[in-house]
Amino acid sequence: MRSLAHYAGRASSLFFRNQCWIGGRFVPAASGRCFGSVNPASGEVLTDVARGGVEDIDRAVQAARKAFDDGRWSRLTPAVRKDVLLRMVALIRDNAEEFALLDTLDMGKPISETVNVDVPGSIHFLQWHAEAIDKLYDEVAPTGGRDVAMIRRMPLGVVGAVVPWNFPLDMAIWKLAPALAAGNSMVLKPAEQSPLSALRLAELASEAGLPDGVLNVVPGFGEEVGQALGRHPDVDCLVFTGSTDVGKLFMRYAGESNMKQVWLETGGKSPNLIFPDADLDAGADKAAFGIFFNQGEVCSANSRMLVHESVADDMIERMRVRAEAIVPGNPLDPQTRMGAMVDVRHTARVAEFLASGRETARLVAGGSRVTVGASDAFIQPTVFADVPSDAPIVREEIFGPVLAIQTFRDEEEALRLAHDTPYGLAASVWTRDISRALDLSERLNVGTVSVNTVDALSAMTPFGGVKQSGFGRDLSLHSFDKYTALKTVWIHY
Repeated sequence: MRSLAHYAGRASSLFFRNQCWIGGRFVPAASGRCFGSVNPASGEVLTDVARGGVEDIDRAVQAARKAFDDGRWSRLTPAVRKDVLLRMVALIRDNAEEFALLDTLDMGKPISETVNVDVPGSIHFLQWHAEAIDKLYDEVAPTGGRDVAMIRRMPLGVVGAVVPWNFPLDMAIWKLAPALAAGNSMVLKPAEQSPLSALRLAELASEAGLPDGVLNVVPGFGEEVGQALGRHPDVDCLVFTGSTDVGKLFMRYAGESNMKQVWLETGGKSPNLIFPDADLDAGADKAAFGIFFNQGEVCSANSRMLVHESVADDMIERMRVRAEAIVPGNPLDPQTRMGAMVDVRHTARVAEFLASGRETARLVAGGSRVTVGASDAFIQPTVFADVPSDAPIVREEIFGPVLAIQTFRDEEEALRLAHDTPYGLAASVWTRDISRALDLSERLNVGTVSVNTVDALSAMTPFGGVKQSGFGRDLSLHSFDKYTALKTVWIHY
């Protein structure tokens, strides 16, 4: 890992792409308006970014539609599309440090994470989906007689993607990789807090040979760009990762426009169940990672710990020690394990939950908003115990480094507490009893159950939720289901 001086020096010399990317080139917003992209760790305005609007979305959708209909991408063979995407992989790898710095500066996450986790993960996910596309087969139905019925998997057309700020490059790749590999054209709306890596990604995609108009990026605000994309009558599919409330808006926009498909990955309040026979040290290490990684700004973060009453005191003490060992610091310092929250508004929201927690539960560690350098957009790793089930820190998605610990007496009470939430994204179970692990993994109503680990994730396995955590799956071969439609071609001869 390089030094703070190295990353600070590189950061000071970065060139920021800050216009809309439409039809294969950078263009200003039609209105001429801009907004500041702010580094939350310093309060510095990195650059003024084009503030897209309805007209820009319309231009981007038209470019994507033309590119899809004339077949410049959609009618290429899967092998050719794969080669273009693999060239894109190589270019991201060649510019990996730049992407890491863009996301660290834009949202305040530690450079050690963007260098070692985010950017390598993005490269891997793009490469995996690119490699998969020429290995998916169509079907022939067993009709018999003088009939042949082919079942073809076809690209949908124009895909609109709205992605969050917590993993700017990663989340864009999760959507782009399968959608582009399948032959669709796209309009991407990055979060207004973190537009820079998406704009650079579009430029490199063009350099890799992606035809003009196939990928378009329109930065801006949700109520303007996001709503315009959700309501546009020529968008065939809308994919979204973000809050449950906004996900519901996209369902409304689709219903009020052209009934476009909508696929949502929304909120979470993931429980972490700790049984007496678990490896408590390993459980505590992973639990700390599960809630404090990325400043707790993770949809599937294990923000609730449900621990058996017989080992509760031991686990609470372990979590106190681990929380107090993490000190928020300069995100450009490779030694920093916790960076800034994404902006001061979100920091203030998390601070309100801290105040609520101090009123309703027992504060074990942290609990304060802190200043690092010139910015107060930092939150201490925080642990609350003795938390009642109706407390806001248990009921609501905080999206910050705040752990709420509750106790249970038996498996049935653990399940009741785990399910006492509108969300169903993920859960973890810690036990050496294989029968218990299998039984609970069957009964927990979530998209992913991790046993003796947290937030297990792979390009080979689907990721998504149930209940108000959304529907549809990212990653794995199942991700292609969102971006393709089945067409039956029946031939009688």
